[in-house]
Amino acid sequence: MSDITQAFPLAARLLLQFDPLLREIIGLSLAVSLTAVVLAAIVGLPLGAGLALLRFPTRNFFIVLNNTLLGLPPVVVGLVVYLLLSRSGPFGFLGLLFTPAAMVLAQCVLVTPIIMALTRQQIEDLWLEYAEQLQSMGASRLLAIPTLLWEGRHSLMTCVLAGFGRAIGEVGAIIIVGGNIDHYTRTMTTAIALETSKGNLALALALGFVLITLSMVVNGTVYGLKEHALRHDLSGITAP
Repeated sequence: MSDITQAFPLAARLLLQFDPLLREIIGLSLAVSLTAVVLAAIVGLPLGAGLALLRFPTRNFFIVLNNTLLGLPPVVVGLVVYLLLSRSGPFGFLGLLFTPAAMVLAQCVLVTPIIMALTRQQIEDLWLEYAEQLQSMGASRLLAIPTLLWEGRHSLMTCVLAGFGRAIGEVGAIIIVGGNIDHYTRTMTTAIALETSKGNLALALALGFVLITLSMVVNGTVYGLKEHALRHDLSGITAP
């Protein structure tokens, strides 16, 4: 019990002093997760919009596949990426295994289905609202995709933030492909797992507090964006 009670003031000291090790771990975590989310958004937003609007023979299959990937266990993603990047794998010549790039790839694979699924729902709702107007101007479903992505940018930002929340809290996949190497691939989640097992509760608590704070910031931002989008929609309805 004494170790636990001592860990809290030590964790507070690490946070107040912004300990260099703490800063290094947080910086790497943010860099990896933000890069993965940006790449996932570049892929997931247009693909999700395409699934929402375009009609092709295998559309239902891809929707089911996308929904299935939402529940894909992170350790399975880590294993697949590990096999692809290992020396005997097809991309082993790139030398990416146990690097931050491998961690970005694993997180991107996890986050892209989330962004795609949420985007598809948002774009389907927007199409129901604006279909008649867009078709009257001669816009096909394909040409309507950029317009609807822009029109729904506030709501779609919540999709991206949901992806970031998923990425920043990930541990299973990135510990497999990153190796949790000190000063190189150690993120907040992998460090918490390691430091807790070592009994270094102060650093684990400090990192846990940062993760909780980031989660609150993300959720607060999502709520604010939803409120902003709602006010924007209401102002459009009441405008003369």
